[in-house]
Amino acid sequence: MAASELYTKFARVWIPDAEEVWKSAELVKDYKQGDGVLQLQLEDGEEIEHKLDPKTKNLPHLRNPDILVGENDLTALSYLHEPAVLHNLKVRFIDSKLIYTYCGIVLVAINPYENLPIYGSDIINAYSGQNMGDMDPHIFAVAEEAYKQMARDERNQSIIVSGESGAGKTVSAKYAMRYFATVSGSASEANVEEKVLASNPIMESIGNAKTTRNDNSSRFGKYIEIGFDRRYHIIGANMRTYLLEKSRVVFQADEERNYHIFYQLCASSHLPELKALKLGSANDFLYTKQGGNPVIDGVNDAKEMSNTRQAFTLLGINESYQMGLFHILAAILHLGNVEVKDRDADSSTIPPNNGHLTTFCELMGVTYQDMSHWLCHKKLKTATETYIKTIPKIQATNARDALAKHIYAKLFNWIVDHVNKALHANVKQHSFIGVLDIYGFETFEINSFEQFCINYANEKLQQQFNMHVFKLEQEEYMKEQIPWTLIDFYDNQPCINLIEAKMGILDLLDEECKMPKGSDDSWAQKLYNTHLKTCALFQKPRMSNRAFIIQHFADKVEYQCDGFLEKNKDTVNEEQIHVLKASKKFDLLVELFQDEEKATTPTGATTGKRVLSVKPDKGRPSSSKEHKKTVGLQFRNSLHLLMETLNATTPHYVRCIKPNDFKHAFTFDPKRAVQQLRACGVLETIRISAAGFPSRWTYQEFFSRYRVLMKQKDVLADKKLTCKNVLEQLVQDPDKYQFGKTKIFFRAGQVAYLEKLRADKLRAACIRIQKTIRCWLARKKYLRMKKAAINIQRHVRGYQARRLVKFMRRTRAAIIIQKYQRMYTERTRFKRKKAAALAMQCILRAYMARQHYKGLVREHKAVLIQKMVRGWLARQWYKRSLEAIVYLQCCFRRMKARRELKKLKIEARSVEHYKKLNIGMENKIMQLQRRIDEQSKDNRAMNERLNGLESSHAVESERLRKEVTRLRTAEEEAKTNANKVTSLLEELARLRKELQTTQSEKKVIEDWAEKYRDEMEKMVAELKDQNGMLKTEKDDLNRLIQEQSLQMTEKMRRALQEETQQLESDLNEERSRYQNLLTEHLRLEERYDDLKESISVNAPKPGHRRTDSTHSSNESESTYISEFAESEEGSRAGEDMTRGGDMSTFLKMQKRVTELEQEKHSLQNELDRREEQFQRARARDDEEHKKARGAELEYESLKRQELDSENKKLKHDLNEMRQLLGGNAGANTSVPGSPAYKVLLDQLNSSNEELEVRKEEVLILRSQLVSQKEAMQHKDEKETMTEPMAHTEDIRKMKDAGEITQAYIGLKDTNRSPRFVRKPLEVNELVNRLRSPAPDYHKLNEDGELWLVYEGLKETNRLLESQLQTQRRSHDNEVEVLRGELQSMKEENNRQQQLLAQNLQLPPEARIEASLQHEITRLTNENLEMQNTDDPDKYRQYRINVLKRMIDLMEQLEKQDKTVRKLKKQLKVFAKKIGELEGGQVESVSPGQTVDEPIRPVNIPRREKDFQGMLEYKKEDELKLVKNLILELKPRGVAVNLIPGLPAYILFMCLRHADYVNDDQKVRSLLTCTINSIKKILKKRGDDFETVSFWLSNTCRFLHCLKQYSGDEQFMKHNSNKQNDHCLSNFDLAEYRQVLSDLAIQIYQQLIKCMENILQPMIVSGMLEHETIQGVSGIKPTGLRKRTSSIADEGTYTLESILRQLNSFHSIMCQHGTDPELIKQVVKQQFYIIGAVTLNNLLLRKDMCSWSKGMQIRYNVSQLEEWLREKNLMNCGAKETLEPLIQAAQLLQVKKKTDEDAEAICSMCNALTTAQIVKVLNLYTPLNEFEERVSVTFIRTIQTRLRDRMESPQLLMDTKMIYPVTFPFNPSSLALETIQIPTSLNLNFLTRV
Repeated sequence: MAASELYTKFARVWIPDAEEVWKSAELVKDYKQGDGVLQLQLEDGEEIEHKLDPKTKNLPHLRNPDILVGENDLTALSYLHEPAVLHNLKVRFIDSKLIYTYCGIVLVAINPYENLPIYGSDIINAYSGQNMGDMDPHIFAVAEEAYKQMARDERNQSIIVSGESGAGKTVSAKYAMRYFATVSGSASEANVEEKVLASNPIMESIGNAKTTRNDNSSRFGKYIEIGFDRRYHIIGANMRTYLLEKSRVVFQADEERNYHIFYQLCASSHLPELKALKLGSANDFLYTKQGGNPVIDGVNDAKEMSNTRQAFTLLGINESYQMGLFHILAAILHLGNVEVKDRDADSSTIPPNNGHLTTFCELMGVTYQDMSHWLCHKKLKTATETYIKTIPKIQATNARDALAKHIYAKLFNWIVDHVNKALHANVKQHSFIGVLDIYGFETFEINSFEQFCINYANEKLQQQFNMHVFKLEQEEYMKEQIPWTLIDFYDNQPCINLIEAKMGILDLLDEECKMPKGSDDSWAQKLYNTHLKTCALFQKPRMSNRAFIIQHFADKVEYQCDGFLEKNKDTVNEEQIHVLKASKKFDLLVELFQDEEKATTPTGATTGKRVLSVKPDKGRPSSSKEHKKTVGLQFRNSLHLLMETLNATTPHYVRCIKPNDFKHAFTFDPKRAVQQLRACGVLETIRISAAGFPSRWTYQEFFSRYRVLMKQKDVLADKKLTCKNVLEQLVQDPDKYQFGKTKIFFRAGQVAYLEKLRADKLRAACIRIQKTIRCWLARKKYLRMKKAAINIQRHVRGYQARRLVKFMRRTRAAIIIQKYQRMYTERTRFKRKKAAALAMQCILRAYMARQHYKGLVREHKAVLIQKMVRGWLARQWYKRSLEAIVYLQCCFRRMKARRELKKLKIEARSVEHYKKLNIGMENKIMQLQRRIDEQSKDNRAMNERLNGLESSHAVESERLRKEVTRLRTAEEEAKTNANKVTSLLEELARLRKELQTTQSEKKVIEDWAEKYRDEMEKMVAELKDQNGMLKTEKDDLNRLIQEQSLQMTEKMRRALQEETQQLESDLNEERSRYQNLLTEHLRLEERYDDLKESISVNAPKPGHRRTDSTHSSNESESTYISEFAESEEGSRAGEDMTRGGDMSTFLKMQKRVTELEQEKHSLQNELDRREEQFQRARARDDEEHKKARGAELEYESLKRQELDSENKKLKHDLNEMRQLLGGNAGANTSVPGSPAYKVLLDQLNSSNEELEVRKEEVLILRSQLVSQKEAMQHKDEKETMTEPMAHTEDIRKMKDAGEITQAYIGLKDTNRSPRFVRKPLEVNELVNRLRSPAPDYHKLNEDGELWLVYEGLKETNRLLESQLQTQRRSHDNEVEVLRGELQSMKEENNRQQQLLAQNLQLPPEARIEASLQHEITRLTNENLEMQNTDDPDKYRQYRINVLKRMIDLMEQLEKQDKTVRKLKKQLKVFAKKIGELEGGQVESVSPGQTVDEPIRPVNIPRREKDFQGMLEYKKEDELKLVKNLILELKPRGVAVNLIPGLPAYILFMCLRHADYVNDDQKVRSLLTCTINSIKKILKKRGDDFETVSFWLSNTCRFLHCLKQYSGDEQFMKHNSNKQNDHCLSNFDLAEYRQVLSDLAIQIYQQLIKCMENILQPMIVSGMLEHETIQGVSGIKPTGLRKRTSSIADEGTYTLESILRQLNSFHSIMCQHGTDPELIKQVVKQQFYIIGAVTLNNLLLRKDMCSWSKGMQIRYNVSQLEEWLREKNLMNCGAKETLEPLIQAAQLLQVKKKTDEDAEAICSMCNALTTAQIVKVLNLYTPLNEFEERVSVTFIRTIQTRLRDRMESPQLLMDTKMIYPVTFPFNPSSLALETIQIPTSLNLNFLTRV
């Protein structure tokens, strides 16, 4: 393929960049051969020119198609080069938040610097058992692959974890070990995996420290071998360590810390046990304060110290050894604070009484003088003598630090040894998996001996890695039979030879160490002379003579020679060691330095390891050369040993990458990432892969992906040949691909070329489709427009014609309107003028008439004035005459009136008057009314007086006028009387004046009275308004009280409903917890049995001994664990065997079993206690119920007592019969005619008669109850349901708890719904709630305002108080009425007793009829009376009492019926025995006796001689019964040929016979043996679904039989009379029912487990991978880690496989007669498993998160729903379990761009958690270029909207979750007497009874 074909316009390439390393650009124009410049456009729009190298003419790297970006495997990329790898990692890390990526066989792990929820137990379970390529990359996938290859290939494995400091090596290794510990479990001890994991905190505390790059950096390398047995369970582990960084003990750089253990000790120094260490803050010690930052953010050193001590304890290091370790560590800190001072130039000294040295000596148990002496002196030995030499201060300080490093290294080595001892396996190791956590390639500004050793180790590991990758490539090529061509890859053997070969760097270093005056400078010169000119990988720096450069595989590194010799020698003063060894304080120091006599240098401690072989060393003999080994030699030997181990295993590689140096979460630095990718060998793997054929496709995948590039004629039956033909046409160069046996191999870039061809073909097809569609749309649009135009023209023309016609009509109409309008206008004008003329005439004539009238009136008024003037003159004269007469009277009366007025004013102003007015509103009104009446009377009196005065005045005036007239006429004659006339005139004037005064006073009084009347009326109106307002407020208060009552009732109802729901949820949780405990109990039982079997292999079998048991469920639990219980001697023997072998395991298991038993017993006791409380509460309620019943039940109680006494009498008679039959069984006294025989016959006859009488009484009572019940039900239907609040009001009016309890029990018994069956304590709760209404009012009115207003009004206005008093009086009247009714009820009760006594004297037929008639009459009268009554509460109370009475009578009748049936059954049995005796003795009966004795009562039971539904067996046949019916029964034959549940029926019939004969030992033995046998067969064949389903069905049927025939009323409702006769009579097996229920739960869980094991392999393949709708989803290119193909090959599971399996499960359960409700629960669990497993795999597989896969999933779910419809199981809850999967599929298909889309997703995905939604969006991958990825902004929008959700952060669904199972009672209609036992069961020893 020419470059011009790929480097065309719009092609995207990578160009180098200084900042981003690689930058993306797009070609602006095509590239032509010979061009030296490329025209490019960057992503920001900038156009640049990229110059090509004129020498090489290499073109820039091409970008992969977008469809390949973000792939799980880097080898799946079409273009394999550095920028493609870097970009793919960046996209996955930044955009998708994925930290793991495959690169061929390497797992690349990028440190996110954030805790991610991807390491939980649910993730471990999801990866367990999966192929490595099937799931998204993960450390668990690598661990699972290693574990699987170890089990499959029986070859040891190793996981090599490498990377820079801070890249996450330790965490990755820790998670790998956690995976092994979780998946494999342990074989012997229960906590081996815990010990393996517990070694991590110990090693981290003593070997990890804070560096500038990592807060928890491992400063040593370690290789952990996890051992497994033949069953691949963990049995132990072994650890090797490499190159501990001892220098960190005495020196730390800035911002770094010493090892964590020192800071943990300082943080815990306040503990009492650590007070003796005399520690303080870390800043007080030189060895811990040099870094300047002793605290790590977010780390609590004290808490970490506690975890470390716990880990020590778990690994067997006791408290004394721990304290010894802490003493040594504290001593090291104190040693660092010992100050050495100069004495002179060549000597030094330590001042006496140095506090830190004193503490050091005390802690180490050495003398102060010796230690201070040898810290400042050293001993030199020559051939002839030994002498002591002083050393200067610098050497003394170095010697002190060397001693501290040496002690810490020894301590580290000791801890590693003891950890290995604790993890050592007691059994033989079969295989192991090694986890290597070793430092990655390091380069710093100053590189010393440690970096040299680290990089040397990485060179060896890189060589091994390259060889392994090359080997895998070669194996793949040879497997596919492709010609193998040698691939050139980088071989770093020359670099390794430079370091470790003869005369290499390490050899020269060891040689220089042996020289007496060897130095770093002389060693550097030897290096220059030896390698500078001979080795190209060795270089000398230009500016230094004390350094050298080595070209490593990753980069060039410059090493400084300073300190190489000293670190390689690692010497320590031998005399200081002798001082420490002389310590007698504790043995730990002796153990640390016990090998000092063998070696003068701590070689083992130097490297931080002991040289161990692959297997534990049994004591390797030492040689003299051991004394001369240097650190470099030790490290080289241990590295060779490590490489041998790794080469003997199958390696798995994990490369950890540090994304940035600032520890920022999800921040990617391309420069740092590229450096590490080059250093860790990832790019080398890419290069090796790219050199060959990196892209590999199976023929089926290639055909499915590129079918679009083929023509129809090219498609052949042989897909392999089809692919060859098409590929030859598409790619002309045959060297670009190779055909293997099963795959097609492509060169790099060929897949991208094929993808380009496919995209071009699809684009051309899309264009053609668009062209056709657009043409069709345009044509449709044109035709539509043409038709619309014609239609518009037609309508427009019609519209115009209609407009013309309309205009013509309007014109004609306008003319007509104008004509009539003008006529109207003229007529109106004429009428207006006429009216005006008439009006003017009218006005003028009226004016003239008025003027004439005024003249006449003026004349009349003038005459009238004259008359009045003349009259006035006469009156004036009269008045002057009258004044003189009445003046004296007027003065006197005025004086008297003024006195009276003064008194009235004083009275009006007095205080008492106001008090009287304000005494009360009613008194004031009455006084005012009374005063008004008085004033009215006074006014009337005054008016009468005035009228009298006026009349007298008129008479007097008339008399005086006459007298004046007479005097005038006689003036002349009476001139002498002139003076007398004058006086009379004066008197007349006075009287007139007095009259005027009186009239004015009258007017004033009348005005005052009118004003007072108005004030009174206004005051009355105000009082009326106030009264109306108070009435309104009273009505509002009443309404509020009623509303509060309604609200309180509604609140009570809601509270009851919520409490019911809460109790149901608590019940489900408790049931689930109980069933989980049963599962754990079963697992421990199996474990216990396995251990017991393993112990009993060599032990003698114990004797058989059966233990006694009672009916207690706890003892039953312990007795049916095993059929044969071990004796105490056997237990002791087993314990002895255990001590010799696996004693600790046995004791732990035994302790665990005991704990579980105790827990179960405590739970059972708690359950019993609660049941007992429930029974006591119910008994208490029954007592209250009986007490509250009253006198109306006296008759029923008397009848019950009579019936009880009669039943006792009958029982007594039966006992006499038994005694007679038993005592005379061997004699001939029971022949007919004998006394005993006569007694039996008499008793039998009397019993029959009594039975008939009781029957009649029962019929009478039943008829009465039926009539009452019908009447009350009819009444309830009419009235009760129409008044929902009436019951609440009735309850409110009940005064005491007894009445409330009585009513509540009546309602509870009336409503027989299960939702009303609640705890009896709720009655008391109801009483308490109803007895405290005031708090409820205050709750409804929190501010209290309403209540305060009510109280204030009640105090100020007595009207409300009078109303309350009225209500109280009415209540008292009601009580009196109720008492009267009670008395009438007593009288009625007496009357009924008399009637019943009369009825008993009548014949039976007349008796029943009369009783019915009386009862009907009585109830009718009562109902009529109660209906006619005005008190509805009374009638309602009456109804409640009647209902309670009916219920009590029905319960008593049921009990009596049960007793009668039982007695009748016993009578029949005895009558049958008597009949048999009579039949045997009939020949000896004389004829006289035969005639005299009636035989009818004896012959009646003979008709009952049918099969009684029982099976009799002998005690010795019990094992045979269990063997044939359980252990050797084939479920398939029973399910096909016999009735369902036949074994259960047979076992129950045998149990019935044991109950019938009253043999408790037989009952107990049969039940125990049955349970144990079922457990045994399930343990033997527990993986067979058919067997487990068969015994689940039979166990449930056996449980239902025990309930149905238990005699309990709640289980007998659906029984026939015959079935009721078959009830158990002697034993109550309720506790055994609980045992069987527990067994059924265990079987159900085993069934679910078996079903899950069958379905598990099918789910992922059938629901996700298989293409149910062919052609919808395409296949993306895959890498080396091949996922499972989604194309249906032979042997792969499809959706049809799942449906067939579901059909098989369903048909098997139906054939076995499993209860329908139980089938629904099983199906619900099946669908939950399918949905959970499918969703979990979807969340962990990036290749499955696409639009087309969402369509496939929705189609598959619809098929499952269709299956539910076919089986009528849509209401079982199975569909709801698939809701998360359905929503995930919808999420894959919905639009994911705008905020509206985000809102729709948030509302749609309510069954998914936020983590799941975000995970699906991150994993969403387009399969074609036409789809778009989900943007990061959209995902953040989703997270923001879902932030307030309260949900679990767990990502995956719990596939191990099992819904709690229930076994609803399902009675059988099958009659036991009709069951036939087939001969095929070999149960001939059973006898039908």
